[in-house]
Amino acid sequence: MTELMWGLAAAVLVGSGATLVMDLWGLVRQHLLGVAPLNYALVGRWVLYLGRGRLRHNPIAATPAVAGERWVGWTVHYLIGVLFAGALLAIWGTDWLCRPSPGPALIVGLVTVLAPFLIMQPAMGAGLAARRTPRPGQARLQSLITHAVFGLGLYLSGLVTAQLVGWLGWVSC
Repeated sequence: MTELMWGLAAAVLVGSGATLVMDLWGLVRQHLLGVAPLNYALVGRWVLYLGRGRLRHNPIAATPAVAGERWVGWTVHYLIGVLFAGALLAIWGTDWLCRPSPGPALIVGLVTVLAPFLIMQPAMGAGLAARRTPRPGQARLQSLITHAVFGLGLYLSGLVTAQLVGWLGWVSC
């Protein structure tokens, strides 16, 4: 397997695993804290409206639904997780995958909170860093915690992927 193919495969495995950990956290958070999980259909709606030339909504929930938005939203959610894992591997190299450590994974996880704060929340009508929501401080805290959990998921998925990669003999660490 070429190094590029191995890096892409690792990004898919680590990113998908980390995104799954984040989604499981959403279910736990709902059960323990009564906080509703994120609605990725709204992400799909936003993406599908981009194709129609509309970037900003006020709010996205008031924008008419689009066929396929749930599927598109979940797909985009996992693709973004893979892209963020790819960034981790691009910055720290595939050496990180041979010996995963929590520091780089948590740094990337926490930095990824900039995406909702600066892009998704404003575009969906919640304002910069959720300032137009009923409880912006709570929304920001939940975003930070969720992205820290994503960082933990990057680390845990890195550990699992390192074992798999070694077992398959893709690279020697």
